[in-house]
Amino acid sequence: MSVLETKFVNEIAGNFFVPAYQRGYRWGKSEVLRLLNDVYNLSKYNERRSYCLQPIVVKKLGDGEFELIDGQQRLTTIFLIYTYMFEEGGRFFGAPKFSLDYETRKGSKNFLANIDFNLRNKNIDFCFIADAYENIKAWFASNGELSVTMPKMKTLFADNVKIIWYEVDATEDASAMFTRLNIGKIPLTSAELVKAEFLNGNNQNSDLRRQDEIALQWDNIEKELHNDSLWYFLTNNSAEKYQTRIDLILDLMSGKKIGDKDKYATFFYFDNLKRQGEDLDELWQKIVRNFLLLKDWREDHEFYHKIGYLIASGHKNLSDIYAESQGKTKRKFLARLDELIKASVKLEEGKNYSDWNYNDDAEKIRRLLLLFNVESVRQNGEQSQWFPFDKYKFGGKGKNSWSLEHIHAVNSQDRGNQEQWREWLRLHRASLENFPDENKKLLDEIDRLLALKNIDGVKFLELRQKIIKKLSPEGMSDESVDSIANLALLKCEVNSALGNSVFDVKRNEIIKLDMAGAFIPFCTKMAFLKYYTKAEKNQIHFWSATDRRAYIEAINRVLKDFLAEPIKED
Repeated sequence: MSVLETKFVNEIAGNFFVPAYQRGYRWGKSEVLRLLNDVYNLSKYNERRSYCLQPIVVKKLGDGEFELIDGQQRLTTIFLIYTYMFEEGGRFFGAPKFSLDYETRKGSKNFLANIDFNLRNKNIDFCFIADAYENIKAWFASNGELSVTMPKMKTLFADNVKIIWYEVDATEDASAMFTRLNIGKIPLTSAELVKAEFLNGNNQNSDLRRQDEIALQWDNIEKELHNDSLWYFLTNNSAEKYQTRIDLILDLMSGKKIGDKDKYATFFYFDNLKRQGEDLDELWQKIVRNFLLLKDWREDHEFYHKIGYLIASGHKNLSDIYAESQGKTKRKFLARLDELIKASVKLEEGKNYSDWNYNDDAEKIRRLLLLFNVESVRQNGEQSQWFPFDKYKFGGKGKNSWSLEHIHAVNSQDRGNQEQWREWLRLHRASLENFPDENKKLLDEIDRLLALKNIDGVKFLELRQKIIKKLSPEGMSDESVDSIANLALLKCEVNSALGNSVFDVKRNEIIKLDMAGAFIPFCTKMAFLKYYTKAEKNQIHFWSATDRRAYIEAINRVLKDFLAEPIKED
């Protein structure tokens, strides 16, 4: 029968046997000082916080006797800290309540209990133990009066610093488990520990059949969260940040945030509920209900797109959405989602969306265009089309992997390199060939540069300016180039490949990418394929004023329920 519980450090007692499959003590100065500082820093807070050390994994051998599977380095350091305080402060601090013994390094037990610096070079274990003791002594000396520091440490070990005590079943293969935890570099996760709480043999309210049911449900939830269409609907974070994906559900319930330094905060949340008398079976049902709630959002066309947008845009995260949903009917929750969406594209007083520009308001425009794409799919799909948030966030890069693409080229002084210049000239030569008689002079200039072994950068920039001017529509001012009417969402790597290209070139390349199966956002594709422009006014080679007006009209129409006021045409 396994045992999983939390203990304060001063409650650790017994004799810990370190088997032959483990190496000796190897912590250096940095690890020792990090543990001391992490613990002592707790005393700086008015309301002292809890702090958790990594789990101690043991297998019971007899009364007060344990095989130490994982935690030797931490436990040895704690032993040395207690030993130092006992030697300096005497009976008030008390000797360590536990000891360590070794299967193959018999002398290490005696050296640990009676450090003799004359023997430190006898073997590598003695050397590391002696160094650690000296580092502990130096740390106390550098942190003020011992009469103040040592009592603080004693109190912190008694009231604030915990370990997770994981006593595995007597039938467990300890050597294999050590390999998994250490050699395989797969540490115990908060989720594994929470799972052990529910499957713990000490749970009196759960029989073996119920434990099997929970284990199966747990595995099914984990499996379903490995569906990227569900995962990337719920979060912008790469799955690589989670050793098990069910952590997302458990962290949601515990309130743990990404980046929280307390690795086991979620475990302590569930452990505290257990200590407070919460029925574990009811708690498990709550986990299942919350997972099913998130699945319901994924499978509801309206919830999916509205929640998905708020998360993908970075305006809200799953915890925010979850909190907003509590205690609300479906109608009130949808109304609240609409309010949050409106807030995500709000205007400053006295401003219009047409004032937003590429240089100063890129993030605002990116969010607005994402909403345009998501809402276009939602409204157009009649529940048969779904915006692919997994493709939008593929690789866990989220919104930061998307940039604003100028639909028609912006002329910059970006110099590039020989290969990029030649590719740019070849692509634009193909567009100029649509009107060969008008562009013969430019075509000849391109051919002359391409024939050179090395293209002069100044000559390339001069020719590029001529070509962009020739392939630019009338009425395209510097201001309108950077306005919403000339911007669309595109992947960063695609954007960089098409940078400073005119509309016709970009259109041809986007068609190729689309045919090759690349994800092109719905509205970006609609813009470059001229679906927004009326047929009788359509021409394929330029992004004209007519096209820009039609594009803005489409945005206003699709987002009429969310924009503070319609976007004014430039």
